[in-house]
Amino acid sequence: MEPNFEVNMNEYLPLRDVVFNTLRQAILRGELKPGERLMEIQLANKLGVSRTPIREAIRKLELEGLVLMVPRKGAEVAEITEKNLMDVLEVRKALEELAVELACDRISQGQIEEMKVAAKEFQQVLKSGDVTKIAEADVKFHDIIFSATDNQRLISLLNNLREQMYRFRVEHLKKKECYPKLMEEHELIIEMIEKRRKKEACEIIGKHIDNQVITVSDVIREKK
Repeated sequence: MEPNFEVNMNEYLPLRDVVFNTLRQAILRGELKPGERLMEIQLANKLGVSRTPIREAIRKLELEGLVLMVPRKGAEVAEITEKNLMDVLEVRKALEELAVELACDRISQGQIEEMKVAAKEFQQVLKSGDVTKIAEADVKFHDIIFSATDNQRLISLLNNLREQMYRFRVEHLKKKECYPKLMEEHELIIEMIEKRRKKEACEIIGKHIDNQVITVSDVIREKK
């Protein structure tokens, strides 16, 4: 294994978090590929750290579903499978449909304006071609909806699923042909929530996630 990434130190974060973020981004960007073994000594030497933060990062990545512990082999980058995709996005769809329903009842005018700004920022960042930044802008848009539910249990569930959703979101956003549809769906979501039309809002958010399933399923099949 010859990883071509390096650690970016951050004075505001503990070393273990810096190492975790570095390895996580390397997986999401494809610098560490599905099925690749994660050798603690090699990674520690590459990043110039001890094995302890590497080991802690691997454990955390396993919890997120990005790393798999294989008996007698150790840690390796988890494959993106259709089963995993369906498991994660079925849950996401149910939770986000509930979120838009609650948002229709509880969202403030200020939060509606925030959604409109976030949708415009998303459109702007699409031009950058930076998938990580695009994904962050998409997350920001959806987070405003979650916040508008004023339901901390629901927000917590969505946050717990965030990292596993993020991997599929990144794969979806690598397909530039999806961008026009994404922008259109964001605008429709805003319109239906602003008009308090729950049924239509749920239908649109459901299609929004179904489209991600279709795109990522195609990516998985292409890689086989």
